[in-house]
Amino acid sequence: MSRPTPLERKRTIEYFSRRRATEVLALALLTTGAVQVLAAGKVFTDPAPPVFEAGPAPAAAKPQVNPEATAHAAPRALAPGAHTSDWPNFLGPAHNLASQETLLRREFPAAGPTPVWEMRKGEGYASPVIVGERLVLFHRVGAEEVVDCVHAGDGRRFWQVKYPAAYRDRYGYNPGPRATPAIAGGRVFTFGAEGRLHCIDLASGRVNWRRDLHGEFGIKQNFFGVGASPLVARDVVIVQLGAPGGPGVAAFDVVTGKMRWGAETEWGASYASPVPATLHGRERVLIFAGGESRPPTGGLLCIDPATGAVDFRFPWRGTRYESVNAASPVVLGDRVLVAECYGSGGALVEARADGTAAIVWKNPTFGMHFMSALRIGDHLYGVHGHGPQDAELVCIEVATGREVWRDQPLWTETVREARGPREIRTGLFRAFLLAVDGQVLALGEFGHLARLDLSPQGVRVVERAWLFAATETWTPPALSRGLLYVCQNTRDTLRGTPPRLLCYDLRGE
Repeated sequence: MSRPTPLERKRTIEYFSRRRATEVLALALLTTGAVQVLAAGKVFTDPAPPVFEAGPAPAAAKPQVNPEATAHAAPRALAPGAHTSDWPNFLGPAHNLASQETLLRREFPAAGPTPVWEMRKGEGYASPVIVGERLVLFHRVGAEEVVDCVHAGDGRRFWQVKYPAAYRDRYGYNPGPRATPAIAGGRVFTFGAEGRLHCIDLASGRVNWRRDLHGEFGIKQNFFGVGASPLVARDVVIVQLGAPGGPGVAAFDVVTGKMRWGAETEWGASYASPVPATLHGRERVLIFAGGESRPPTGGLLCIDPATGAVDFRFPWRGTRYESVNAASPVVLGDRVLVAECYGSGGALVEARADGTAAIVWKNPTFGMHFMSALRIGDHLYGVHGHGPQDAELVCIEVATGREVWRDQPLWTETVREARGPREIRTGLFRAFLLAVDGQVLALGEFGHLARLDLSPQGVRVVERAWLFAATETWTPPALSRGLLYVCQNTRDTLRGTPPRLLCYDLRGE
């Protein structure tokens, strides 16, 4: 594909400018949170369209013995009338860590949730994704990023794709992928820590196309490499790029891998994954951007997924250089919650029908780090805080942002060591909250799974189980067909087990 001539580029810009003449640069200081209306402007070209593997895909792969997997017990049959669903992308089918599955167990067995199977995993923080009987895990083993497709019910392997990876984390965290894959239309999309985007056929494991986006767009490593998961919106896969001078966000054709549009010139790529929204009846994609920059810049972008046109920009970022925007936006009707924990906290933004936005409220002490806030009725529940010491579960009113209560659930565990039992004080700390079947499950960062009673009156730990004694449980759980999938990302300090993907049976009678 040839590059446009200077005359063609000029005519394209003129046409685009006429078409979007009403979107001239404007700054609307709607409150102390300034909302900027982004003008039409720079036209981005695709630096290296990939070669698409045309032709029919190979036959679907059959599950084979997986030497990394261990079976424990067959799960229960699904309860008659149980509603189930896939878990095809980050934060689940509705991008909000809420599941519509029903007829699950109402309490854990005495020994904790029943393990079905487990699989030794490499490094990384990506969640598993599930469609039908296929589960995809994206991780790093040695010097390679690995995409494993295994049977969701027993861990047998369908196929595996791997390629060299040299990423090293400058802060000493593990070098595995951070971005969760997305499955849509029979395709798997992965975005590695070094900026490699792959499209893989779900049934066969054939790589349809691949791109080295960081190399193609001249992107330097951000604080922690690539962390925002890809999002499929109809016929494009949308990723945060943070290229110098733009695009900050780009969309690629799901079939060919060619760039369809680019957007944003100033804000870099963050660690908050894009989420879809329907605002005033229009399909939109919400990006909580903000990468490595001096001074720190970033905020909420509202984008038309069909064209890349930006409705509005809402600046929201901590003032520290090493601050990051990492919690995905939470859609509340035509309003959007953004939150970060490096100083600004949380803000509720109202998207208006004319494509502008206004701040509804802000709360500097409701700042999620990388967890997602959960809405239950008229209240929001989330974990405010940067580290385990200051991580507190907070309840606020949706309408006003007023804090209702704040708590840090703690308890005592007895640890049995060679020299005898020892008691330690522990808790959930930076936990992911999962709403399902009228209950809330919490996965704590040191391997605890708890069932919580959350209400405006407070929090009560109904029951809990210590799945493993491992740090960095910073991967949200996944739930599909009554089976819960949890990633253990570091070695269990008590049992010595290596990092694993674990499957538990939550099916009811």
